[in-house]
Amino acid sequence: MRHLVSGRKLNRTASHRRAMLSNLAVSILDHERVTTTLMKAKEVRSVVERLISYGKKADLHHIRLAARRINNKTILKKLFDDIAPSFKEREGGYTRIIRIDNRKGDNAPMSIIELVGRKGAVAAVRKNKKKTKASDAAPQA
Repeated sequence: MRHLVSGRKLNRTASHRRAMLSNLAVSILDHERVTTTLMKAKEVRSVVERLISYGKKADLHHIRLAARRINNKTILKKLFDDIAPSFKEREGGYTRIIRIDNRKGDNAPMSIIELVGRKGAVAAVRKNKKKTKASDAAPQA
């Protein structure tokens, strides 16, 4: 039975899982949008939301708590100076997960995880939309 057991193992050891989620969280805070598998996105969402909540409090204790997960000083500075203040009116739900097509190689469900309401975030474009060719768009004479 798995009563009160939270989190997914993701087929990794505890140290590998923690490092992977930290790296993914840093990528999300850096690029503000990352494409990953659906299960990883659901797991890293809680890490990113907790880091942004630390950033909103912005005292020494919360800076040190965030620095345990974020090893990059520039990303840590970006979190506390840029990202967290932009969410000061929002009480939670700082990230959005958008499902996209399955991965071609192993048919794994893929998704885009992004920060909500950021300047750099652009609406997601689904991969399954057909693209028009230049020869189809030009009128034939």
